[in-house]
Amino acid sequence: MAAMLSLVLLLVAGGVRAAVLPDSRVVNGQDAKPYSWPWQISLQYERDGTFRHTCGGTLIAANWVMTAAHCISKSRTYQVVLGEYDMSVGEGPEQRIPVNSDDIFVHPKWLSFCAACGNDIALMKLQRPAALSAEVQVGRLPPAGSILPNGYPCVLSGWGLLTTGGSLPDRLQQAELPVVDYEHCTQPDWWGALAIRQTMICAGGAEKAGCNGDSGGPLNCQAENGNWEVHGIASFVSALGCNAAKKPTVFTRVSAFEDWIEETMRDN
Repeated sequence: MAAMLSLVLLLVAGGVRAAVLPDSRVVNGQDAKPYSWPWQISLQYERDGTFRHTCGGTLIAANWVMTAAHCISKSRTYQVVLGEYDMSVGEGPEQRIPVNSDDIFVHPKWLSFCAACGNDIALMKLQRPAALSAEVQVGRLPPAGSILPNGYPCVLSGWGLLTTGGSLPDRLQQAELPVVDYEHCTQPDWWGALAIRQTMICAGGAEKAGCNGDSGGPLNCQAENGNWEVHGIASFVSALGCNAAKKPTVFTRVSAFEDWIEETMRDN
């Protein structure tokens, strides 16, 4: 979220510092093909009468969006923008849908002072269902409990920073981020065992990474049947920089939370 642009968290991993992903772009990414990630949303908050991009997210049902818990502040007024590509112009497919504060559900075990503790996931129920189209579609979730192998190619999409401390892009960015499995990511010279939970996914590396503004956005991975599935929610990066060596971007692993997702949507 925007307020977290300068927030640095001291993780429990032996002093390893991490910053929750703030308002920025995909490091060393490229312009995505327009509307190639039609479940990608822009989460925006109101300030001084204007809505501003703060995080990404995923449309997981016509009236439900999934994002990161750290993107949410109960004191803010939010809208979700679907069918967005270039934020500098109105292109036609955009849909702006408000979200009531009572319809925001942060995971009950999320701790705002401890990104490394996990559970960085939230759901938002839209005031009205999205009108589905070629530019606005519902993202698929992976099978519950599924874990991707080391090196599996995935794609992060978002409007995050292009470089650490750089500028935000107008156009949706994407970057291929290979999965770094739990065994590698928990090595002492990587993130370490105390910083990474089994409910997380590490992906990327020094060349390409998520950055501020990508928070809450999807890690898109193609299944064997050709369908794209949203396996991750962008959560945090190293305080050393968005593309620090051996500090891949860390995502909430969606397949670890599907029971909570299903129950929250069913009961609300």
